[in-house]
Amino acid sequence: MLRTLFSPRLLGMHLLAIGVLVAFTILGRWQLGVFQESGRPHAATDPAPVAITSLAAPGERVPPRAANHRVTAQGTFDTARQLLVADRAPDVEAGGGSGTGYWLLTPLRLADGTLVPVVRGWVPAPGDPAAAAPSGPVTVSGRWQPSEPSDFARPRAAPLPAGQLATVSTAELINVWPGARVRDGFVVTGAPVPGGVRAVAAPPPTVAGSFSWRNLAYAAQWWIFAGFAVFIWFHYVRDAVRAARGARSDDGAEAASPALGASPQA
Repeated sequence: MLRTLFSPRLLGMHLLAIGVLVAFTILGRWQLGVFQESGRPHAATDPAPVAITSLAAPGERVPPRAANHRVTAQGTFDTARQLLVADRAPDVEAGGGSGTGYWLLTPLRLADGTLVPVVRGWVPAPGDPAAAAPSGPVTVSGRWQPSEPSDFARPRAAPLPAGQLATVSTAELINVWPGARVRDGFVVTGAPVPGGVRAVAAPPPTVAGSFSWRNLAYAAQWWIFAGFAVFIWFHYVRDAVRAARGARSDDGAEAASPALGASPQA
């Protein structure tokens, strides 16, 4: 049997079956990867920057579709109301390191008197000299972000010190900045800030992906073909082994026939 299995003809069949099986398995895995990738969010068209005042009127909610869109605003930083958002990791993409630090949350006072919360950057410690906000009129460019949910922050054993927050929430900022008209959401500048403040990454907008079910069908098709190739290989080898056994049986029968039919000698 081993001689038959390792005959030149069957060796070629073995190699062909292995090659087909590997190729079809890889092709199926590739189509499965295309299917999985199609369902992931992908970058959307990044529209031109718009004035933050055009997103919504003061006191109104900004539509969620505006998340991560580029905005501009002109005004002066209200340095007396600056806050620190605790337990924020530096962004690797923006040149950050390890550990946790603080976001610099400084309100920008617009010409109409409303305040726009602006994340100007990241500092490692509350007393960092780079935390000082610039004075005078400024133009801020960044990406608008919706308010963070209250359960976004990790649980704490003790309350934060005065001047620090766990989340950037419009509802909370209205209470922290009494008497101020706070616009919905906040702006992340996303660009390096002079004075040593590290930038906070602001990703572009994304859209939800839609699964390409056709690629999933292609993956299943390639794997079915692989199974069919194994089926053909098995039957081909089985038939070859049966044929070899039959040939040996016939040879043995022919060799035994003369002895059985011989006449006795005198």
